Amino acid sequence: MRKGFEKQLEELNMEIIKMGALCEKAILGTTKALFQGDDTYIEKCRLVEEEIDKSERDIENLCMGLFIKQQPVASDLRNISSALKMISDMERIGDQCADISSMIRYTKEQDMSEYTHLDEMSKVATKMVSNAVESYVQQDIKLARSVMDIDDIVDRQFDEVKHNLIKHISIMPENGEFWIDVIMIAKYYERIADHAVNIAEWVEYSITGEHR
Repeated sequence: MRKGFEKQLEELNMEIIKMGALCEKAILGTTKALFQGDDTYIEKCRLVEEEIDKSERDIENLCMGLFIKQQPVASDLRNISSALKMISDMERIGDQCADISSMIRYTKEQDMSEYTHLDEMSKVATKMVSNAVESYVQQDIKLARSVMDIDDIVDRQFDEVKHNLIKHISIMPENGEFWIDVIMIAKYYERIADHAVNIAEWVEYSITGEHR
């Protein structure tokens, strides 16, 4: 029975890896479309978001099966319950990527090349998501905690975006709506990073039994 349970746990890990990869695809694809001014990505992002939603449902069903059909010990219960919390955060990442993509129709007429902080925030957030998922699969608490530390970088980048936009608004107030769109996009990237931190905190819980 234990061997069967461990096999299902391996399946759970694989499904979480797949969901994490979808989140990375959504973040990077959305950013690429943002800087290329390609609003055709809105439909592509919707399809990726649907895949993320389906992945969440599949993992929920797998976790429920592990709870009901098997006899998990305390550490197993922490792993499974942490997985359920993690996929909720990953689903929200998909939602926020969709929110960013929906704004492309408003930003595509503008030159986004100078907004390098958005690209940097996207890359850091993607790495955070990847490392958070990897830390769960490997049960690597050091890697999980490094994700929490990296969040400070995204916060600083967000502050830089805000300060730059304040300068822009004072010089060219007629572009106010565009500046607001940019700050909202930056905020979505910051939230994605926050979800990566949440995932890492649940990894820490799955290992130590303590949650921040």
